[in-house]
Amino acid sequence: MKKSTEQTATETSATITERPPIAAIATPVGEGGIAVIRVSGKEAIANVNRAFRGADLTEQQSHTVHFGKIVDERDEVVDEVLATLFHSPKSYTGEETVEISCHGGVLVTQAVLETILGLGIQPAEAGEFTQRAFLNGKMELSQAEAVADLIHAKSAKALDSAHQQLEGRLGEHIKQFRQQIIDATAMVELELDFVEEDVEFANKEQLKQLLEELDQEIDSLLATYETGRLVKHGVQTVFMGLPNAGKSTLLNTLVGKDRAIVTDIAGTTRDTIDVDWSYDGLRFILTDTAGLRETEDIVEAEGVKRSQKAFREADLVVYLKDLSHQLTGEEQQDISSLQQDAGETPFVLIGTKKDIARPVDDERIAYDLKISALEGAKIEDLKQLMKQRALENKHYDASSLLVTSSRHRDALQKAREHIRSALQALEQGLTGDFLSIDLRSALKDLGTITGEITTEDILDSIFSRFCIGK
Repeated sequence: MKKSTEQTATETSATITERPPIAAIATPVGEGGIAVIRVSGKEAIANVNRAFRGADLTEQQSHTVHFGKIVDERDEVVDEVLATLFHSPKSYTGEETVEISCHGGVLVTQAVLETILGLGIQPAEAGEFTQRAFLNGKMELSQAEAVADLIHAKSAKALDSAHQQLEGRLGEHIKQFRQQIIDATAMVELELDFVEEDVEFANKEQLKQLLEELDQEIDSLLATYETGRLVKHGVQTVFMGLPNAGKSTLLNTLVGKDRAIVTDIAGTTRDTIDVDWSYDGLRFILTDTAGLRETEDIVEAEGVKRSQKAFREADLVVYLKDLSHQLTGEEQQDISSLQQDAGETPFVLIGTKKDIARPVDDERIAYDLKISALEGAKIEDLKQLMKQRALENKHYDASSLLVTSSRHRDALQKAREHIRSALQALEQGLTGDFLSIDLRSALKDLGTITGEITTEDILDSIFSRFCIGK
């Protein structure tokens, strides 16, 4: 059964610590020195103790580590382990927890896990440990989401952003916004209590100023989303140009290894090739495309079609022009059309093969940069230019808080609309009933970010992104 949108995390937390124990491998599966199996829930320590040969775990203090052996139902040794104990509520989940460190390796780790599950403990679902931590009040919902972001971070800046959210910086802003709305609602509803006496308690100008300031603050936070999206997911960067313009060579130069086939034969790249690359902490997804030209080759034509799709979805377009060939009127027109079609998407025009360029520069077109990928000329300048253009007109500061989640963006946008609706009602002289409805709606929208207001659908959507064991 779905929870009502009125139901909060704190309302359910009293029953969560009584949930049955769950277990899962908490480290990546594979060969390694050590693997960790996490067990959490009611009587987790007593359950693990049944398969543990060593000190009686039920008599040990929290945050202590104990050497022993895990044995199966025949009392045969499965592995030598270290058991780390965490008593409730001083654990990641807030529940009684045991973390079993065993030898790494697929077979031995699975054998230990199966022994633990054989005690009647249930296998954990994806993100279930962190979900229990949220429901037990160990973290806000936005912090729980930051755990997943931390795990999936692909660049230094994405890692920094996830750390900021995990530390509760977004939650602090949301709490501040909610308190401002609560203050405004109190002003309005106090007046409603005395409506029959025709008494006005709310200072209309003060209320208007409070709501306008709140609108601006939410707007400022929303303005960071585009930057946050790029930081979290990476800058979708597409290399475009005629066949044999040097797209594959440049991609290989940037990533430092051969990912794309490079030949003197035009049309070698038949499909789009995506490669991860980071520069100065920012992640780029570089897409090497098939050269744009008319072709009767079915495979190459499909590659051109995919190139056009990559162009439409790009965050940054890098067009490469081979300087060893004269710029034709047709290509000049193609470049102009692409620049126009790019719209607000940053467009960078690069002259390639500078080392074998024609003696006379073509003055009909303004290049952002001229490079030689083969000789490495101006490659560092290109990297800096790509980062600069990707973040152009974006709100970014290394220490600033970024909104990186589309869920958070949507909730903030809804809250802002309700704030603006309340402002409009105030200016039109409508009664406090109308203002109160919008203010309470804004309060609920903001509450979905930190988890004061939540539903099963929201939780399922969030925690399904997690790996099993976290």
